[in-house]
Amino acid sequence: MLAILPIDNGRYGTKEMMKIFSEQKKVDYQLEIEGAAAISQSEIGMISKKIGKEIHKAAMSGKITAKRIKQLEAKSDHDTAALVESLSEKCSKNARPWIHYGLTSNDLVDTSNSMQMRDALQIIEPKVAKMASILAKKSVKYAEIPAVGRTHGQHASIISFGLKFANWAAEMAKHVERIEEIKKRILICKTLGVVGTGSLMGAKSLEVQKRAAKRLKLFPAEVTTQVVPRERYAEYVFELALIGSTLEKIAIEIRNLQRTEIGEVAEQFKKGQMGSSAVPVKRNPIKSERVSSLSKLVRSQVALSFENIPLWHERDLSNSANERFVIPTVSILVDEMLETMTRIVSNLMVNEKRIVENLYITKGQIFAEFVLEALIKKGIPRFVAYRDVQRVAFEANDKGILYKDAIKNDKVFSSKLTDKEIDSIFSPEKHLGASPKIINNVEKSVQKTVRSFI
Repeated sequence: MLAILPIDNGRYGTKEMMKIFSEQKKVDYQLEIEGAAAISQSEIGMISKKIGKEIHKAAMSGKITAKRIKQLEAKSDHDTAALVESLSEKCSKNARPWIHYGLTSNDLVDTSNSMQMRDALQIIEPKVAKMASILAKKSVKYAEIPAVGRTHGQHASIISFGLKFANWAAEMAKHVERIEEIKKRILICKTLGVVGTGSLMGAKSLEVQKRAAKRLKLFPAEVTTQVVPRERYAEYVFELALIGSTLEKIAIEIRNLQRTEIGEVAEQFKKGQMGSSAVPVKRNPIKSERVSSLSKLVRSQVALSFENIPLWHERDLSNSANERFVIPTVSILVDEMLETMTRIVSNLMVNEKRIVENLYITKGQIFAEFVLEALIKKGIPRFVAYRDVQRVAFEANDKGILYKDAIKNDKVFSSKLTDKEIDSIFSPEKHLGASPKIINNVEKSVQKTVRSFI
């Protein structure tokens, strides 16, 4: 049978992440919940310790398969009922009445979703931290290299080339912080039954939930309906989309800097690799383009997750079908994007010679900000100086001459600035500002944030 989606045929997604969202793993998560609930109930005397241990042992035996559940589901047309029945097959007659006691389907569905998100974040978070660390080290490596700073796609002023990496590193480190912050809100264990009251277990239901949550390494729900509030899922999806957008931001800059006209960076081009089927000389930034493409798909899931927040009364099923797509999709694709971008940045080719050459494409007009500053310091009012700097720049551009020469030949400038003073302005290394200090601060902060993950 042919795979319908690229995720299904292995084009996208690591094996470790794909396993979390496999059919059998979902079954295993839900059986673990059944076992945790039963053993928790037995610990407080709700059911006997013998029965609690028996149910827990059967649930954790690894002998209950997705295949068997599907066979039972074909009759009942209810996946949770089929899972409970399959668990019953592995338990004694005395234990069977107490399987799934006080629980409802969504106790398994929602809590297993939390377990999937828990394990997905265990994979994603260290990769985010690793990316932050790599970017921080790159920022230090290129801290002293003056480069063109561009706004609106135009040359604006001089920056440190390393500042690009520092900006990205800081945001990736913030994502580590964000992940840590959202865990207590999204990794929710819910075992409160049909409408969130713990109706069959009564007042003891909260203790059961607390104990089960601890076993499952989750946080007990404070209050729910039949389902965990979908704001929690929306926050998970939003955070992964935010990570994806940061990765796309990096990808777009790489794509732009790899343009033939700019040529400051390039993705690694392996021996034997083909950039184009028709043009042998092309080296296309296809991996960065892949990240951009996947990021769009991930972001599209945010709107869908927000649509799932308003449900009817204590719940309906209008969220159920699409969530089977949303949570796996964003988790698998963001993991894929992190893997791809880590390889890109780690092996990024930086053309320092081209970076320097691009500083002078405008024949020195990138130094205009500093020419303006020099006039202001000579006592010329800002907007008078501004107009003169602009006038000479436009004239020099029309004539195709060096901006520095045009300034030296203009009376307004030559009457205020010596040739030596003018020459000193046109040294890019002098105009990095606080960039080296900023980069150093970012590198220290990033490494502190990610230390426990690297």
